[in-house]
Amino acid sequence: MTAYDIIIKPVITERSMAGTADKKYTFFVDTRANKIEIAKAVEEIFGVEVAKVNTVNYDGKMKRQGYGRAGRRASFKKATVTLTEGSKTIELFEGMV
Repeated sequence: MTAYDIIIKPVITERSMAGTADKKYTFFVDTRANKIEIAKAVEEIFGVEVAKVNTVNYDGKMKRQGYGRAGRRASFKKATVTLTEGSKTIELFEGMV
């Protein structure tokens, strides 16, 4: 897996944007990726230094698909990446705060 396969997309919510002040950035990541792989991918793509990675797995919700049919949304994994004090910020998030 390449770094671009591991990091799927950034999470753009009010809560995740509030974390950017503390150099915490949130991404949707591949469900098979571990914390070490996620840290290396973020460092490679954005050129920053990662201090810590927190991950959480979400199961897809059951949803109705028309009359009486049950479907399921996709499961996903979310990672919150904390950068070191001396690291630069990720410019992708700068204009959104």
